[in-house]
Formats: sequence, structure tokens, C-alpha cells
Amino acid sequence: MTRRALALVAVCALGVAACGGDSPSGTVTTPTVTRTTDSFSGTVQVGGSAFHSFPVSQTGTIDVDLTAASPPANVALGVAIGTPGEAGCTPLAGASGTIVAGPTPQLTGVTTGGTLCVQVRDVGQATGPVAYTVTVTHP
Repeated sequence: MTRRALALVAVCALGVAACGGDSPSGTVTTPTVTRTTDSFSGTVQVGGSAFHSFPVSQTGTIDVDLTAASPPANVALGVAIGTPGEAGCTPLAGASGTIVAGPTPQLTGVTTGGTLCVQVRDVGQATGPVAYTVTVTHP
């Protein structure tokens, strides 16, 4: 998968535009996309990173949520969406952020089908190993 496959912005508002055209009933039907939620847990060492790969079945919205990270409480971690390869997970341009764990998605965007990865990394705040859980909801 190449960089063209994912247009992901750390915090963005997604707009959906309906195509023009006449419908006999006067309504436009939008096809539903089944979404899958993957949950990944691990530990990031001081100055280190970890990643997890996942399949995306078709074009649609992707949400990433760092749901837990400690110790210490409120530690910020780098989180990115990328493409997996021999060198690990290569973050895509515009698809990363420095995040404190919370209950709502911190990264949102649109992707096409293929294999992607989520990377979690220390951004200089860890004083020891940091346990984390990150969820990725995607088509």
C-alpha cells in the first residue's frame, strides 16, 4: 500500500457529499460499510516503539483511540497509522499525533483497502516501560 492509499489527518472533520442525480423515491441511499474494531496492547520501552498490523477490507473511515497508557498517568505517546514493512511501521504523512489516552478517537481519517499498521512510540515522556492499549476501528 502506498501513501496515496490513506488520507488521514490527526484531527479532522469529515464531510460527506451526496452525488447529484434523480432517485425515483426522492432519496439517496448510502451503502453501509461494516466496521471492525481491533484492540492491541503492548509495552513501549523508553525511547522505543511498537506496532501492530491489521487488514482493511475496503474504503472507509478509520478511527484510532489510545485508550490506556501508564505509568505514569497522563503520559503522552506518539501514535501513527502507517504501512508495515521490513523496517517496521512507516508512518504516513499527516497520520500521526502526540496523544494522551482518552475515551474517544484521537486520529480519524479515510483509507482504502489493504494492510496498515498502528505505531505507538515514546516521545520523550516515558521514565520507564509504558503499557498501552490502542483500538483501531476500520472497514
